[in-house]
Amino acid sequence: MLWETIRLAIQAIFRNAMRSFLTVLGVVIGVAAVIAMVTVGQGSTRQVTADVEKLGTNIVMVLPGQDTMQGGPGGTADPMFTLAINDAVQEQIAAVALSAPISQSRARVVFGNENRRTDIIGTDNRYFEAARWELQRGRLFEPAEVQSGKPVCVIGETVRDSLFGNADPVGETVRIKALSCEVVGWLKSKGASTFGSDQDDFVILPIRTYHRRIAGNTDVSTLFVSVRDGASIQRTMDDITLLMRDLRRIGRGEEDDFEVVDMKQFATMLSGITDILTGLLSAVAAVSLLVGGIGIMNIMLVSVTERTREIGIRLAIGAQARQVLLQFLVEAIILSLIGGLIGIALGLGLAILGARWLAIPFTPDPGIILLAFGFSALVGIVFGYFPARRAARLDPIEALRHE
Repeated sequence: MLWETIRLAIQAIFRNAMRSFLTVLGVVIGVAAVIAMVTVGQGSTRQVTADVEKLGTNIVMVLPGQDTMQGGPGGTADPMFTLAINDAVQEQIAAVALSAPISQSRARVVFGNENRRTDIIGTDNRYFEAARWELQRGRLFEPAEVQSGKPVCVIGETVRDSLFGNADPVGETVRIKALSCEVVGWLKSKGASTFGSDQDDFVILPIRTYHRRIAGNTDVSTLFVSVRDGASIQRTMDDITLLMRDLRRIGRGEEDDFEVVDMKQFATMLSGITDILTGLLSAVAAVSLLVGGIGIMNIMLVSVTERTREIGIRLAIGAQARQVLLQFLVEAIILSLIGGLIGIALGLGLAILGARWLAIPFTPDPGIILLAFGFSALVGIVFGYFPARRAARLDPIEALRHE
């Protein structure tokens, strides 16, 4: 009985194939959008975790201002750090393996007829080790170069490709503002970050060179701290906080004018933002399922009207009302399931394209796929019931009179 009902429903659907396809288009779009959004969102979250692991899970960043990572006030309104503060963090906290000072701005770097606007970073060799940068060619800074502020630099792969093409940049001289500096090394590429920013687009100078020739001050904007293996990250962060309060003469009861953030916290924050955006976009996309359900109900009502005489004949020769109801309900469910299957295929295809475009992992979630498919079936049941009940309640005599 059930198989015969399914067969009749499929025949009715394919009898008006174009109308049936347009009917389920809302379901297709809704399911595809939900699957694509969730899959890309999960891929972004995984990429965030991978990017943090590249830096190491034992990295702590100290920033001037409060809530700077959450976009709150602070930053430039609070006093910057100094090289002495950076050295005190490394020397006075036993759990700190390395503390690298960082100052940063943007400027145009020029070589010959080529130029590029890029990040100019002032630091020392501790940063390369803490951030796990590897040399492609050349060398890092000599201690005397860092101490004296010699005009030398190390460049990222993007800058090398933009200014030098396939040529070897080591030994060449580039110009940054009024400073001419020798390229002594070039770093291996790390590629794009989770949100598409280029991690290789920079020129790194000895920090004293940066202070004297680029910034014109001795400010340090970030302390990039590497914690020793086996040491407690939280305990180290607490120790840094106490030391920073003492160094910056913050009294009891006064708020910190700096922030200590570990990379796990940073990854959690970024993952949280990604999850919220994914949820919002998926909710908006799910509205298409509602629209698709309304479309199914509308076309089923039209179908009942068109097939009133057929329904009357079936009821007149002995078909029960529940059989008629089941036939139209199954027809609505099959319509929505066809839309769900097409939507799943389209959604996975869009997710693959999105993952390749954003350079993130493709991480399909079977649970979400099953949920989307089940929800499309639920749409068929909910929105197909009213037209099916209307068909089942037709009076056979009145139905046979229908033209």
